[in-house]
Amino acid sequence: MPEHLKIWGPFAVFGLVVAALVFGIDQGYKTWMLHYYNIAERQPVQITPFLDLVIVFNKGISYGWLKGLGPWPLIAGQSLVTIFLWLWLAGSKRKFDAIVLGVIVGGALGNIADRIIYGGVADFFFLHAYGFSWYVFNLADVAVVAGAAILVYTSFTDKTE
Repeated sequence: MPEHLKIWGPFAVFGLVVAALVFGIDQGYKTWMLHYYNIAERQPVQITPFLDLVIVFNKGISYGWLKGLGPWPLIAGQSLVTIFLWLWLAGSKRKFDAIVLGVIVGGALGNIADRIIYGGVADFFFLHAYGFSWYVFNLADVAVVAGAAILVYTSFTDKTE
């Protein structure tokens, strides 16, 4: 099989474990917030003057864009991107790359699971200050954004092969 089409490489197990941990933490937190803490009845819960806990089911992508498509086209699109990321992870030659890609894959799978289970992504964290508010997000979103930011940063700074 050509090198770029490998679905299992030297750090694939490591990346899979990282993805499973991120997915488990994300889904565990969501289950706790929805079914044990019962955020729907308690919201908003002020954590700091700029952070509240709420529940919003985002049926679209960032900022609710494309919510009119319904969950299945978004699940299909996210799944294709996740497969691409898995192939990238499987072919990675460094453990660091497997960690970062595993974090992104785990976060992506967490949001895909939400769409399948709830029909939308369960978001809880609401940042706001001085009349400005950010969109509501979750741990999976943090994993995806942080992982992507690290990939971009290292693509400009890391000169090792």
